[in-house]
Amino acid sequence: MKVITPAAYFTDLTYSDYALLDVRSPGEFTQGKLPRAQSLPLFSDAERAEVGTLYKRTGQDEALLRGLEIAGGKMRWLVEEARRLCPSGKVVVHCWRGGQRSGSVSWLLEKAGLEVTQMSGGYKAARQYIRTYFAECPHRFRVLSGPTGSGKTPVLLAMALRGANIIDLEGIANHKGSAFGGIGELPQPSSEEFENQVFAQLNRLPKGATVWLEDESRLIGRVFLSEEFYQRLVDAPVVELQQPIEWRVDRLVDLYGAYPTEELAAAFSRIRKKLGGQNLNLAIEALENGDIATAARVALVYYDKAYAYYGERRNANIVETIVAGSPVAASVAKQILSVAYGE
Repeated sequence: MKVITPAAYFTDLTYSDYALLDVRSPGEFTQGKLPRAQSLPLFSDAERAEVGTLYKRTGQDEALLRGLEIAGGKMRWLVEEARRLCPSGKVVVHCWRGGQRSGSVSWLLEKAGLEVTQMSGGYKAARQYIRTYFAECPHRFRVLSGPTGSGKTPVLLAMALRGANIIDLEGIANHKGSAFGGIGELPQPSSEEFENQVFAQLNRLPKGATVWLEDESRLIGRVFLSEEFYQRLVDAPVVELQQPIEWRVDRLVDLYGAYPTEELAAAFSRIRKKLGGQNLNLAIEALENGDIATAARVALVYYDKAYAYYGERRNANIVETIVAGSPVAASVAKQILSVAYGE
């Protein structure tokens, strides 16, 4: 049986057609999984907790025996499921630290005729590799900034259609980055899973590629950007997008106008302290009257102040200021790329 480090796995194209099997419990897998990993749990969450409790109370021997007892009844399922997940018969197996769980499953799958490689250090070592990757990222980041309602995400997506490399951080986080950002979105991933997904997209790009990202604070909803990644974002050159407030208001109306008044009102209540009671009442009244545009203008009073304060504190390296010539994302994308690359 071969052994591979996480660094070698993520950089050696030989393993691009290997199935990556994660034998940790379903709960561990949900908290954070490696790119392309598929779940092949040796233990359920309850079984893992039971074995772990035995290890703490009575020692390794009792825990090992109980683990073998549980795993013994799953051997056929593990082989059949592994064959289903990887028709090529080539697999890389990992657990938390590259220890007993992945070792035992690797042994079983090899006996069943699969070509097996075990990932040394397991998920823990792979996570350390990902954090180091962010700190020493081989790509050149460029950040698109602009006040709330500027349509930065649609512009980035339009830039991608024109061939630019982009990472849609808010799309990965399932959140638009404000008190209103979770409305209409799927549940957010853990911060750990968010990092894994960002890494997966970056790792597919050639070294030295320019990658465009949206300007973000340290928090995107409940997703927390790691120090390593956030520092790269802060240090990157910034292109700032400016446009009339009317376009921004119209965009917010299009984006949020169809959602229930109760959800919008709850979002306004979450920024009550910074918005002020009078502005909050004005916004709620506007929502109740179906006047989404007025409510949006009230929100922008706060968010424009927050954007200005964040800009001063961040001390961004603004290399270009683009005054949008159109509210259409495709036109703005063309404008930005023309300035950035002379297209």
